[in-house]
Amino acid sequence: MVDGALGMAYGITGSTVLISIGVPPAQASATIHAAEVFTTGASGMSHIAHRNLDWRLFWRLAPAGIIGGVLGAYVLTNVPSDLIKPFVCLYLIIMGGIILSRAIRGLKEAPPHLEGAVPLGLAGGFMDAVGGGGWGPVVASTLLGRGHAPRFAIGTVNTAEFFVTVAISATFVWAIATGGLAVAEGLLGHVKAVMGLVIGGLLAAPLAGYATKLIPARTLMGVVGVLVIVLSSYQTWQIFMK
Repeated sequence: MVDGALGMAYGITGSTVLISIGVPPAQASATIHAAEVFTTGASGMSHIAHRNLDWRLFWRLAPAGIIGGVLGAYVLTNVPSDLIKPFVCLYLIIMGGIILSRAIRGLKEAPPHLEGAVPLGLAGGFMDAVGGGGWGPVVASTLLGRGHAPRFAIGTVNTAEFFVTVAISATFVWAIATGGLAVAEGLLGHVKAVMGLVIGGLLAAPLAGYATKLIPARTLMGVVGVLVIVLSSYQTWQIFMK
């Protein structure tokens, strides 16, 4: 519902909740990205159909995002959960702050430019894999903050996200299949968790349109930002109090 209403924050919201109930960061990110293959694919096709893409920007973001995402997934699966979790929680707090900041400041629009798109794609893909989400808040928010037209910034970022998500998900599946990433009940348990997220997403998606009629986008974004900050801060406090 959040992703349908805001065009971002599916991964951040999902990962924050999964980690808060005890799911290891690598397993949370693997589950979220597998489910996102379906949502980002549908979103990307819609944006292509409506010609919401800046193809020059796309060909800079997508390849860089794939490289950064695969690298991030590899790092996450090769670092002990107890070591990576504090950094993931701190990252989620920062992402919550970015979402909240965007809600407060609103958007501006100016002529688009392509400077820094490749490093932005690399960073967005890496942080998306490590944190279980963040491609939209990092990449789309940066582009919108620079003045890119919202239609083309969001359309291009969402379409590129499909390819980044497929690459990240494939890396996690490979790690699970080869024993590099242990998940509850093995690959079958991973598939069950993914299907739960997909079914829940399909059930909630129709509510997004209704929610946007009742709640202004900036208000909803602010609520999501606060929720992510609070849950992640609580997890961080629990880690350092052990």
